[in-house]
Amino acid sequence: MHLSLIFRVLGILLMLFSLSSLPSMLVAWIYDEPEIAIFSYTFLITLLTGFVLWTPFKNARQELRIRDGFLITVLFWTVLGCFGALPFLLMETPALSVSDSLFEAISGLTTTGATVLTDIESLPKSVLFYRQQLQWFGGMGIIVLAVAVLPLLGIGGMQLYRSETPGPIKDSKLTPRITETAKALWIIYMVLTLVCAVAYWVAGMSLFDAISHSFSTVAIGGFSTYDSSLGAFNSSLIEIIAIVFMAISGMNFALHFFAWRQKSLKHYLKDPELRVYLLMLGSVSLLTVVTLGFTDHMDWSVALRQGVFQVVSIATTTGFATDDFSSWPVFLPMLLFMTAFAGGCAGSTGGGMKIIRVLLIHKQGIRELQRMLHPNAIITIKIGNKPVDDRVGGAVWGFFAAYMGVFLVLYVAVMATGVEMMTAFSTVASCMNNLGPALGDAVANYATLPDSAKWILSFGMLLGRLEIFTLLVLFTPAFWRY
Repeated sequence: MHLSLIFRVLGILLMLFSLSSLPSMLVAWIYDEPEIAIFSYTFLITLLTGFVLWTPFKNARQELRIRDGFLITVLFWTVLGCFGALPFLLMETPALSVSDSLFEAISGLTTTGATVLTDIESLPKSVLFYRQQLQWFGGMGIIVLAVAVLPLLGIGGMQLYRSETPGPIKDSKLTPRITETAKALWIIYMVLTLVCAVAYWVAGMSLFDAISHSFSTVAIGGFSTYDSSLGAFNSSLIEIIAIVFMAISGMNFALHFFAWRQKSLKHYLKDPELRVYLLMLGSVSLLTVVTLGFTDHMDWSVALRQGVFQVVSIATTTGFATDDFSSWPVFLPMLLFMTAFAGGCAGSTGGGMKIIRVLLIHKQGIRELQRMLHPNAIITIKIGNKPVDDRVGGAVWGFFAAYMGVFLVLYVAVMATGVEMMTAFSTVASCMNNLGPALGDAVANYATLPDSAKWILSFGMLLGRLEIFTLLVLFTPAFWRY
């Protein structure tokens, strides 16, 4: 393991991350807010820390190995969460503890959207913008942004890309060079954000709110500048725009890349994962609307508007709200939470286990049933027309087992802190799936939870964002053997 190289990379990434304080400083200056001092201190502290880490090892020149990539990824998200918490910690009103500050920062960076803040409208504009910006950086992964820069500094980035990108099939690249891949992803990401912001602005949002909500929509984050989220605008047009961009951001960004490169939409219809994704959104939306219309005696137009929005918001793990879905009748709140476990497509900004894994598990289950009837048959699992290697299938089952195992451990751990059963279940599910909203005592926010529970849930957010194995591999003795 190249420790000198790891410190050098970590220093460079921290110096890059320090630049994230500059837009919030500009917002504070525009609105004449005293918080400009907070973001100035954050910028200097982060920049100097990165410089101190980088300077002793600035001449280190080695190729990153896979273990180095895993360690840098985990270290960076952990360290980034700590430095990202500085503005919240330095605020005088509201005064946040270390636990609350770290929780809010990690929630933003992992695009979870869970919050400990109340009366959000009263917060300074610069702080509101900073929260939204954290989610935007976390959406595609600041590591993917970094790999577009690191090769220019003499550091290969493919190991970081494999550690960061979601989904079971990580070795395929959109372009031959990882630098070009990262640039392509970020161009698409920025264009979607710009178009979303313009659409919100035209639909009636202020320029500040339009930019802020475009950050959290495309990042599938869920933070808002209002306590009542998008419900504060009471606009069906704004909700339709949000639905469209949440659904688009929950798709594999490789599909968007090929649509842009080939000037064609045909491959969207040919992608099996996307078909399952759209089928899930459509079928659950239909079931939700019908259930609301018949059991809650809701007006059908309201049921359609509320039902489709909340399904897309929760299923894509965005977490925006226009209604309190926890009070919906019968099975609907739990149904929505179950869709979040599936989440978005691989290669998207969504959370959850990813649709492709759910599809593979389903196909393997069907194959086992067929083998019971035909024990000697050779049955190949295919995604589309392409056969899937049995090693990929085994890895998916391993991921599923680890995911459920970690979920149960965290669930029991949160209950051990004194949190009641439904609150513990929903908060762990929400944080591991990078969703945000929860049920029970956390239906409004997470402020009332014990600090010990917030630390556990913060760990759960990191596990979900790094897709379990990237973080768990650090706890294996084999990882540390030379």
